[in-house]
Amino acid sequence: MKLLIASDIHGAAKWCRSLMDEIEKENPDRVILLGDLLYHGPRNDLPEDYAPKEVIAMLNGIKDQVIAVRGNCEAEVDQMVLEFPCMADYDVLWDPEAQNPVTHGKGQELFFTHGHIWGPGIHNSVDHLPNLPKGSALVYGHTHKKVNEPAPGNPDILCFNPGSVGIPKDGTHSYGIYESGVFKHCLLETE
Repeated sequence: MKLLIASDIHGAAKWCRSLMDEIEKENPDRVILLGDLLYHGPRNDLPEDYAPKEVIAMLNGIKDQVIAVRGNCEAEVDQMVLEFPCMADYDVLWDPEAQNPVTHGKGQELFFTHGHIWGPGIHNSVDHLPNLPKGSALVYGHTHKKVNEPAPGNPDILCFNPGSVGIPKDGTHSYGIYESGVFKHCLLETE
């Protein structure tokens, strides 16, 4: 299973176009969107090339590939314009083929959330881990900073944050790839 994971686009059309290019190159089985897709939110400055209507069109163009969760900036109006469900607080996938890094057996649970309700407490994310089986991965956004490390106080849970597509707070626009039980960060570029 190959997943492309992105978070915190915040209506930044230029960076969303770059993400669409990467989706085409990477050809993932699914695209996981971890929330805060269209609105920049009251705590963020307006992102460069803020054009949520353009982002809507791009995301609707890949609607059949998308699994999305709600961020703290999503509202009912977002669901009215997006052609895929985006209001769940979390989603769970099971990868039966992954080599589990903790149990050393086959299979890994992937828990997708934005990070404002469930989170590992890294970079000021909410410190509220869901009850997950050993070897699971908590995949979240919200902090706009990349993470790929065990949960503090719970080394049996891997935490992965792809960083932010639209408003990074660690200096680089990014997304993530999950394949065969391994997470990696990838940087976005524009012309």
